[in-house]
Amino acid sequence: MAIFAQISDVHIGGSDESVERARQVLRHLRTLRLDAVLVTGDIADHALPEEYAIADELFRGELPLAVCPGNHDSVPAFEKLLGPANQALKLDDVTIALADSSVPGHHHGYLADETLAWLDEVLSERPDVPAFVGMHHPPIELGIPYVDKIRLREPERLADLLSRHPNVAAVLTGHAHTAVSARFAGLPLVVAPGVISTALTSVETDAEFPVSYDLPPAYALHIFDGGRLVTHFRPVILNYS
Repeated sequence: MAIFAQISDVHIGGSDESVERARQVLRHLRTLRLDAVLVTGDIADHALPEEYAIADELFRGELPLAVCPGNHDSVPAFEKLLGPANQALKLDDVTIALADSSVPGHHHGYLADETLAWLDEVLSERPDVPAFVGMHHPPIELGIPYVDKIRLREPERLADLLSRHPNVAAVLTGHAHTAVSARFAGLPLVVAPGVISTALTSVETDAEFPVSYDLPPAYALHIFDGGRLVTHFRPVILNYS
């Protein structure tokens, strides 16, 4: 049994409350019995060194943690404080590989050849152990137009790699600032909600960039029994007292 939390789109510096929202979410996660915490991208909002310094302080703790960049991040600045852009956790019951899907100077995602080669190597090391593959950009359309325009490009490259690794149990992403459950390449696809804000769908609003900063931050809680993944989406009620 593996139990791990996934947060995404922290965007340190992206709003007056960004740091406090992230701090309270991580404080809450440390009260849970977790095997690991994953952070699927957009750590900083402006890719500034001071934003990564704050994130580094927030992320420190006893739990195993893996983090990958998003489209708002700069890999060189990210790597100075948060480690390599491609990170893997090898827990007793699962392998979790977070890949860098960021493209410098652009908001869409792409998995470079060297990133796919790294991912192939990680998944090959323990072929009998279930694995999760994560990145920032979703590989499918989600029904949110402005997000869909900047999703992962050439997702068939990822699908082809996953087809060669039957131990992969699910794909985990962020980027959309809303919880989504779907399927990709015959596998469950789970998109984590946002910490800094929550995206609204076109069903809820006609706004070009439908984002609410009033809704509470949220996270995904993944429970994996070796054959089945169950994901709970949980808000964190903020306390400013």
